[in-house]
Amino acid sequence: MERLRSILTRIDGRGYKAYKEMEGRYEGKGYTLLIDHVQGDPFAAPSRIRLLLPRERARLSKEMDQTPWRKVALADFLNRSVLMAIRQVGKRRGSGRSGLIRIDTPGQEMLMRTAVRLTEEQVEFRLSVGLPARGRTVLGREAIEMFLEDLPEILQKGVLERDEAALRRQLELSDQQEAIYRYLEAHKLVAFVGDGAVLPRESGISDRPMQGKGVIPFYSPPSLAVEIPIPHREKPIRGMGIPQGVTLIVGGGYHGKSTLLKAIERGVYPHIPGDGREYVLTDTTAVKIRAEDGRKITGVNLTPFIHQLPYGKETTFFTTEDASGSTSQAANILEMLEVGARLLLIDEDTSATNFMIRDARMQALVEKEKEPITPFIDRVRELYEEQGVSTLLVVGGTGDYLDVADTVILMDEYKAYDVTQKAKEVAGRLKSTRKPETTSPLHLTPRIPLPESFSALRKGREKAEAKGIFTILLGEERIDLSYCEQLVDESQTRAIANLLRLLGEEREVGRWEMNRLLVEVEKRLQEKGLEVLSPYPPGKHPGDMALPRRFEIAMAVNRLRSLRIKNP
Repeated sequence: MERLRSILTRIDGRGYKAYKEMEGRYEGKGYTLLIDHVQGDPFAAPSRIRLLLPRERARLSKEMDQTPWRKVALADFLNRSVLMAIRQVGKRRGSGRSGLIRIDTPGQEMLMRTAVRLTEEQVEFRLSVGLPARGRTVLGREAIEMFLEDLPEILQKGVLERDEAALRRQLELSDQQEAIYRYLEAHKLVAFVGDGAVLPRESGISDRPMQGKGVIPFYSPPSLAVEIPIPHREKPIRGMGIPQGVTLIVGGGYHGKSTLLKAIERGVYPHIPGDGREYVLTDTTAVKIRAEDGRKITGVNLTPFIHQLPYGKETTFFTTEDASGSTSQAANILEMLEVGARLLLIDEDTSATNFMIRDARMQALVEKEKEPITPFIDRVRELYEEQGVSTLLVVGGTGDYLDVADTVILMDEYKAYDVTQKAKEVAGRLKSTRKPETTSPLHLTPRIPLPESFSALRKGREKAEAKGIFTILLGEERIDLSYCEQLVDESQTRAIANLLRLLGEEREVGRWEMNRLLVEVEKRLQEKGLEVLSPYPPGKHPGDMALPRRFEIAMAVNRLRSLRIKNP
């Protein structure tokens, strides 16, 4: 470290580019500092550094990350602990953003990230720093404080003085969550909501749990209650198990229907202790579906839901630049089924009414020959019985869905009741007079994306970056992911951006169907890590990325206006 001190002392007061001399490796007291990239300008992206700590010194035993889920949980805990230490220790030095120290900031979910890397020998922290400057002048003395005082203190507070009890709770929770995920699969359940779960969030812009006297914890109706044996606990955990099939969540407005659905849709990711939803777990192939006016659709066979358009327009290989609500919702379902979704999550409030149902009066007024849409109500049972795809649907005004439901959950003042039997009695007493409108069996057509879909070139240079959670810039194109509601972290979006940049170079693109391609991509990321997506040279700081699911990757691919599909 004395060599680094010498460099910073010598360049103090010089122009900002003098900081470039810092790049390299430095040995500290019990740790190693790697400066991978030095920003060329105080207003450019921050410099990238890594801190390496031997596992023995960090007191990380093998049992802490002996399973894939524990490895994610351990890295997540260390990420958060170092983040807390940065907030305690770090201080602004110089003008603008100079002097800031940053590590990727997790939300309520535990995700595989590039921020912390665990190996058999060491733990590696990937940080970004704004090198201290006043204008474009190097502040060498402030940089010495940052590198030789702040960074060691961050390691001390965040790693060596960590909360061991909190770490143990998080690792044990990850074991329990994995046990629940496995129980769902083995017992034909699509979701579990633990008794005592706190589902409401503190505000519309915060994902943290609501607190205070007004919070109503969730408890399962007795008829839907299951008890799941989990490790690190003497008694099984009790909660509501939602079976496979067609499930309705009903109730009056503002009674908690959408709140329950929101918690279930986020249950595809394990949550941290204290989130309130740490025991809300969902089939990891669950996908939230909604209408999405104006989106691009490319080469989708819409005939299961839309056919016989006016003037003989075909829907077997349908493409449009500006889809309607019903067309977009149909495409969203078919695209997600294509890549393996086994649970559809739908809220009546964000659906196209004419896609969801056509009632008896409208059927009488507009004859079927003039209506190209096969409503979802006439496919939902077939999806389950023939394709093995369950549906969880929030409804408040479409009673005809009672005829096709296996389970009906009533939300009343945020309390859940099983009203399945009552719903069947109501459906039997007040019979619907609408007629089913299916004309042919549901058939899914796989698609093959072509390599030219994925150009990241912009003015002769590759450009692939995230702008917030819901926007990707790829070359000349802006991809809008605003309606992809299970994207939870900008770091996931960064990973998707980098993946799209690389897809055009994959040999399999243009030969493999979409599902096979994305399943292989997902498997590779889980086995080899997100480093394979890094835009930086091998062995360097891989940036701030988190693992996305293949469903969100598929959503980004399908929203590419440059997407090209091989015509069958």
